[in-house]
Order: sequence, then C-alpha cells, then structure tokens
Amino acid sequence: MSTAHLDSQANLKTIILEGSRLIEIRRRLQTGKDEILNKSFVILKKKADGWLSQGPWSVMEKKKAPPSGDMHDYTSQAPYWWPSSGPDGNPYVQRDGERNPEVLNYSDRVNIEKVLASTLALGLVWFYSGNEAYAKHAADIIRTWFISPETRMNPNLNHAQLIPFANTGRHIGIIDFSQWYTTLLDIAVILNSGSFSGASAASWTAEDMDGFRDWNREFLKWLTESDFGKAERAEKNNHGSFTCMLVSAIALFVDNKQLVHKEAASIQHDINETINPDGALPEELQRTRSWHYSNFTLLALTRLAMVAEKAGVDLWHYRGPQGQGIFKAIEYLLPAATGAAAWTSKDIQFERYAAADIIRAAADAGHKASQLAIDAIELPPEGDLWPLRPAPEQLEPVKVKSGQIAN
Repeated sequence: MSTAHLDSQANLKTIILEGSRLIEIRRRLQTGKDEILNKSFVILKKKADGWLSQGPWSVMEKKKAPPSGDMHDYTSQAPYWWPSSGPDGNPYVQRDGERNPEVLNYSDRVNIEKVLASTLALGLVWFYSGNEAYAKHAADIIRTWFISPETRMNPNLNHAQLIPFANTGRHIGIIDFSQWYTTLLDIAVILNSGSFSGASAASWTAEDMDGFRDWNREFLKWLTESDFGKAERAEKNNHGSFTCMLVSAIALFVDNKQLVHKEAASIQHDINETINPDGALPEELQRTRSWHYSNFTLLALTRLAMVAEKAGVDLWHYRGPQGQGIFKAIEYLLPAATGAAAWTSKDIQFERYAAADIIRAAADAGHKASQLAIDAIELPPEGDLWPLRPAPEQLEPVKVKSGQIAN
C-alpha cells in the first residue's frame, strides 16, 4: 500500500462512520504493525477482489415487469408469503421467518444487496490502499444503479415487497433499502473526499456526486411525503426504527440537519413506546426469530444514534420516563450475547454473533456494561470487519447462492 501523503489534508464528513476514526485506522494500517487491522484487511480485500469481476447491476435486468410497467421501478416480492393450495396459489398465506424462493423472480432485491455489499468492500479497499481499480468499479456500480438515465432506478419503492393477487407493493417494503443503503452514503463520501490528499477518487467526478445527491433528494422527498413512507415511519417496530434511521442518514447526506433533529425527537417517543423498562422489545419478541429481530431493531437505533451525533443530538444516553433507552435494550441482550445465559424467547435460527456490532458500538459510546462484555462476545464466523468499518452492520448477509433473501 502507498505511504505517500499520509492523510495530511483528508477530511471525511461521513454519515454513519466517523471520518476521523477511519483516517486514523488508515494511518495505523499503513504502518503494517497492527495485526488485527492487517487480518481484517486481508478479509476485506478478498471480498473486494471477488466483486471486481461482478456487476454493475441495474433494475433494468429483471425478467418480470413491475406492476407499473416501468422497468426503472424497483420491484420485490414479500419473502414470507407463500401460495396456498389452490390451482393458481391464490390467496398467498404468511409463514413468518420462512423465505419463499419464488421471490427471486424479481431480481431487484438480490441485485441491490449486491450493489450495497460490493461498493462497501470496493470503496473501503480503495480508501485504505489507494488502488484506483477498486474505486473505479465502485463508482461504475453506483453510477449504473442510481445515476445513468438508461439504467437508473426511479427514486421510489412503490412496488417493494408486493404480495401476488393482493397488492402491487407495501409500505413495509421500504425495509429492502433500510438495512444497508445508508452504508452506501458513507462510501459515496469516501469516494468523493477519501484519497490520501483529501481529494476524490479519479473515477468519481463532481458530476457523479451531484447526481447521486440529487437522486437522494428525490428519494428523501418520496420517503417523507408518500403514503408508504409515512406509514412505514409510523410502525412501532424494527420497520419504524429503520425508516427513521434511513430518513435521518439521507437528510444528513443532503445537508438537512433540521430533519435529522426532527427524526431524533420523534424516535424518543418511539423508544418510550417500544422498549420495556427492562429493555425488552415486545414487538420483536413475538417473532419466530426474536433474537434476530431484537438485534435488528438495535442495529437501526445504534446507527441512528451515530447519525444524530453528527447533527449535535445525543440519542445514546436518552432515557424515557421508565428508564427506556438504547443502552437499556442492549443490556437485555447482553446475557445471551456473552453466553452467560440462554435466550429464552423463540428463535428458529439463533446466532449469538448477531449482537457483536451493536455491543461494540455501545461500548464506543461509553456504555459500561457493553465495555465489560466485549471480551465475551462471539464474532462473525466469516471474518470480523469491525476494525476497518466500526459501525453496526447487518451481520447476517443475504445468502444469494441458496436463494435466501434477508428480512
């Protein structure tokens, strides 16, 4: 890796990740003396190398047209709904936690996951190494999906998670983007100002950044003004939390801190209603995958707290009238996350490592119980990337090869 111009002028105004921390990580990685960072970089680079020969992808690739007839409209099918025993499968019935492979008839969901996973790996490897090949491919992927008129996605989710015979899309389909999309905002910032000198990648132009910001302004307008966006934000579960985080992150990306403040105030009311005094998340405990969804909700809330910090709002230490808060909800998970006690609610696929990132994020935010738990948490089996991208990420990736779609 290059050691020239070591971050003398870099100033990363990232959205979730902390830019100054990334620059310090890069400085330490450049010395070659940090074995933890070196190990993580090998894992990250392997992922990025795998993506170099894949993509870009476009909404125009799907074989089945969306209900609107406009191939630029993102379309996905509800993963937990299955055909009934009738001759045409009508009506579809819900099987919570069981994914119907039929959803792959619409390729947009799988492809957007590839867009987000690939750009994360490619963008970070460029940032840490300076190798332009990674930035070039990341830029091409973003440009194809979001900017180029011939291939871009329309900035709406009108047809996300539709149920055959029942509707042409649902507001809860916004979750398709809520999980990983905000990471892409960080990658765009990194490509725009993350070189060792603080300049953009050679393959990411000012026009690209302007075009991507414009797309996000339109998407933010749809999220805040459409019936679907309003309904999803009103949900009192992981859907509402993720939408609040998504709106806040995009608002910060387009320099609308007033909206970030509004969402931060709103989520405090949600915390009061959705987190029990003991820290339990009752809506998520009813699920067949209660551990997964409890962690999933806290993924949204911890990322939201990181966004809010950059707008001058402290959500980490917010406490409701009965002590409800992000830290309290994490404390509820700590015994199972550390292996000190069994998870007593139902979960058909318990994975202890799902809590790793949220606990580390809380520890970074000063939560004493999480700091004490760090040494006992289980790390993701496919390799730990936290040292290079210290923010909560969804640690149960989409299993494209086996035809599974997340959440």
